Amino acid sequence: MTLLEPYNLPFAASLIALFIIAALQIIGVGDLFEGAEDIEIEVDADLADGLEASGFMDGVASVLGLGRVPFLIWLSSLLFVFTVTGVVGQAVIAGLMGSPLSAGFAALLAGGAALPLNGLAVRPIEKVLPKDETTAVGLQSLVRRDAVIQTGTSRAGSPARAKVKDAFGHPHFIMVEPHDSQAELAEGETVLLVRREGELFFGVRYESPLLQP
Repeated sequence: MTLLEPYNLPFAASLIALFIIAALQIIGVGDLFEGAEDIEIEVDADLADGLEASGFMDGVASVLGLGRVPFLIWLSSLLFVFTVTGVVGQAVIAGLMGSPLSAGFAALLAGGAALPLNGLAVRPIEKVLPKDETTAVGLQSLVRRDAVIQTGTSRAGSPARAKVKDAFGHPHFIMVEPHDSQAELAEGETVLLVRREGELFFGVRYESPLLQP
């Protein structure tokens, strides 16, 4: 059994795609991907809204490893895991049943297995990456999330340090001013982030609709 057999073609194509990504990075053409960070900010903002509305989706993202590492690393890992899972799976099935599965069916099964396996694979990768590279989310995705004032009192012109978690559960420490220039946000208070200017966020006192009479 070789990688170039017809029943292994999806996995050969996956490996070729992985080599192409690596080659583009090595020769510098991969710099074209630098613009992905700006795109990712908008995508993450939409993704965060959807995930915030559903705890189930939070769980799915966690299982798949989305957001744990930069997307290009996540994709490269997925291609590798898909290839290994498919080729090994075909070899095992051929040994047990006498012949491998069709290429399409094998790719479907390998894809289903590779997604959660890749979620496990990126966890050790996350640990060895520099801290500022491990959370592949944009600042804009933190808007409309809850933050807790950590130190001091936030006033207009005098921001306070706050802690906010992104859609994937990663904590971020940001500076927050009240959206209402006359308001004050006390230490320990939960606020809703409503907008940002650069790296400065603006929040309003959090009022959960569940607490309304």
